[in-house]
Amino acid sequence: MRGSTGVVRIGSALQDAEAAVRLADLDPGRAAPVAAVAVASARRERDSAAEAIAQRAWGHSLLHCGEMDSAIRHLRRAVRCAELAGSPPLAGEAQVKLAHAMIQRGHPRSALVAVDAALGSLEGVARARALAQRAIILHLSGRLDDAEAGFNAALPALRRADDTLGIQRMLINRGFLHADRHAFPLAEADLVEAERLARQLGRQLTIGIIAANLGFFATLRGDVPAALAHFDRAERITAAHGAQLGTIHQDRGELLLSVGLVSEARAAATKAVLAYQRERRGLKVPEVRLLLAQAALLDGDPSCALDYAVAARRDFSRQHRAEWVELARLVALRATLASPGRVPARLREVETMADVLSRAGWPAAALEARLVAAQVAGLSGREGDGVRRREHLLVAGRLAGRRGPAALRARGWYAQALLRLDARQPRAAATAARRGLRILDEHNASMAATDLRAHAAIQRADLVELGLRVALDGGRPAHVFEWAERGRASHLLHRPVRPPADQAQATLLSQLRAVAGEIDKARDAGRGTARLANRQVELERLIRDQSRLRRGELGGPLASPVRPAELGHALRDWALVEFVQLDGLLHGLSLADGRLRLRPVGAASVVTGLVERLPFALHRLAARGAPAESRAAALALLRAAAARLDAVLLGPFAAEVGDKPLVVAPTGSMHGVPWSTLPSCSGRPLVVAPSATLWHASSTTTGDGAVGVAVAAGPRLPGAREEAQAVAAVHGTTALLDGAATADKVLAALGSAGLVHLAAHGRLSADNPLFSELLLADGPLVVYDLEQLPRVPHTVVLAACDSGRSVVRTGDELLGLSAAFIARGAAQLVASVVPIPDAQTAPLMVAFHQRLARGESPAVALAAAQRQVTGGHTGGDTAALAAAAGFVCLGAGMLTGVRRAAPAGAAAG
Repeated sequence: MRGSTGVVRIGSALQDAEAAVRLADLDPGRAAPVAAVAVASARRERDSAAEAIAQRAWGHSLLHCGEMDSAIRHLRRAVRCAELAGSPPLAGEAQVKLAHAMIQRGHPRSALVAVDAALGSLEGVARARALAQRAIILHLSGRLDDAEAGFNAALPALRRADDTLGIQRMLINRGFLHADRHAFPLAEADLVEAERLARQLGRQLTIGIIAANLGFFATLRGDVPAALAHFDRAERITAAHGAQLGTIHQDRGELLLSVGLVSEARAAATKAVLAYQRERRGLKVPEVRLLLAQAALLDGDPSCALDYAVAARRDFSRQHRAEWVELARLVALRATLASPGRVPARLREVETMADVLSRAGWPAAALEARLVAAQVAGLSGREGDGVRRREHLLVAGRLAGRRGPAALRARGWYAQALLRLDARQPRAAATAARRGLRILDEHNASMAATDLRAHAAIQRADLVELGLRVALDGGRPAHVFEWAERGRASHLLHRPVRPPADQAQATLLSQLRAVAGEIDKARDAGRGTARLANRQVELERLIRDQSRLRRGELGGPLASPVRPAELGHALRDWALVEFVQLDGLLHGLSLADGRLRLRPVGAASVVTGLVERLPFALHRLAARGAPAESRAAALALLRAAAARLDAVLLGPFAAEVGDKPLVVAPTGSMHGVPWSTLPSCSGRPLVVAPSATLWHASSTTTGDGAVGVAVAAGPRLPGAREEAQAVAAVHGTTALLDGAATADKVLAALGSAGLVHLAAHGRLSADNPLFSELLLADGPLVVYDLEQLPRVPHTVVLAACDSGRSVVRTGDELLGLSAAFIARGAAQLVASVVPIPDAQTAPLMVAFHQRLARGESPAVALAAAQRQVTGGHTGGDTAALAAAAGFVCLGAGMLTGVRRAAPAGAAAG
């Protein structure tokens, strides 16, 4: 018969209870009502033993679904029912489950008491399972050696009894222990066998748990694409079964933080906290607080990091998790050391912390603790602490080994570099830092996704800073130049092999354009867009996640910084000025007439303040209908700020640079400078390059021989249609206009032409720079579209707002439209680094293309066109001045922009 719950009755109370036990393992989301029926049946039959089994199944299912309080209540009832039935074994099995719940609630001592009480009443397989559960509790309490001994004692008994389910469960948990010790081959061997057994048993939820653990192991190894794929699979399976997602969110947060995606890591950690609180899993909450502390520290917020770390330490202390207490203390100490004016802990306390973490078998945490201990010893100034500092650095260097994860080995080389620096061996220190960087660069090449490689450069920061500090202390310009180059735009320089065409990604991008078009139509019609906006966000997430699953592969050996002699030869009669920042101070390098010089520049904060005034002034100049007084004030502000910035940045190099054409390699906020506004740059050919090495590679490239010119105009941009027609006429081709200027046609032109001009609305997405866009007839063309192309043009002109501006990450890693073209292989690009008045760009662009068509290089043509249009800053049309001033030439800049080996209009389509 069928009861009110819809569950089919299968016989006696004992049979019902045993069915609930099986279902709790296979599908916990459906097991609770079955267990409720079994409990009711057992009570009718006054069968306390059957009720004990049913209550245990009920509690087990609730454990998996995160209902911790209810789970504990039912498990305690299971113990009482077993005692009423006079069955110590049944009571023991319920106590083992209760111990599991108690450890999840954050009460390891109570959990250990419960499982120890159970052991006395259990025999055979049940006892072996209890031993395995005890090992789990010891592991979560930080007692790794005792935990491993417990697992190894339980496994033979489980194998003798042919307890497939018990073996599968234990292998998962022992795999976690091996992973904590970075014994990844052992960890993965355990999980491979566990998944085989889970499939044999038909346990789909367990397969999801194994996938999550494989993701965690891949995170520790540094295999980001594999980890993301495992987490996605785990979340799909786990969510389908209504089980707990907190651990998956936490582990994904750890992964994202490991590659510098701080905001995404914080979002994942916040999800994890909410899930754990909802599931009443108090044991895990302080772990996530510690993750949030590490994220805040990486984000440059030591005060926030300290607050999170102190709260986590307090919770770990209440849970009696000594090793975790020390891990929280480590993060708190790092936050203290990063906060000016705070007094660090005493050295002996730090050494105790390092010893505890070493004994816990956490190599990465132990290495960081040794580095912090060395830092504290170096700050103390007490006699004998220098020796202790050396000892800690020696231990940290040894912890890296030769076979650990890339990040760990690189940190070991950082310790070696510090050790050699203390020994007054600067050359040896620099060599150690180079080895650490090579490990990271080779590892980062395994990630094809642009954002992952750009953000992961944060791992390079300490090594680059050490090398740069050594070079500046030595005062030799060539050494400073080398480290300035090693510390910038590494993801643009080390390009992975482009993966095969991704049809799924292309479909998602088309859907994104369609949704964007629907949003525009809805807005024009005055309809709501909330549903469409949510779909847009979801599509962007899918596109991003799809790209991150791809593996990368270097197309050749890692590039080394260009040598000054080679660079000087390529520059010919041009000059280079490159900037680098350390400890808030800017330094500059100039290379002119074959001689490299180093100069101090000044405080970086002064430069940032001046840079911020320029776009503000240009915006006011471009404002339609602004009063004459406002335009005059804006022009005065522009001239004053530009003159001061010119004196600070280029004044120190005036003697050697003279009036030579310039290649500028900026840093930080300087990537957004509209250089033509600086007095000494007015009318001067000038190229902005992410790095001198990248400029050298671009300027000496022969290209792929593509010829022809393509021109396109996007919608809703006053003057774009006329501009495109005028530019196309210069080159004797036909522009893509109106409905013909679709993303597919523009992408086809980008994939075949040698020179492309795009006049369209541009938008830099600061939060998601790979969704920076150019608006075309059927929707936005974004960076992910460009990454699908097999090639891009030799020369690109983007007559669009902010199209030349990039989001700048640690290590001067650039993300945005212009960076994407350079990363894909464009030799040179002309674009604006500020918003521009749309209708005013045509005169500049026509003058520029006329010069290109006569054979001038983009940098020369742009400088002359800007001077022609603006009259050299002598007044006149301020909107025209604002439109022209924002454009810069990026990349090589010295190469001929138009190639005439075939008819000029052949590529227009």
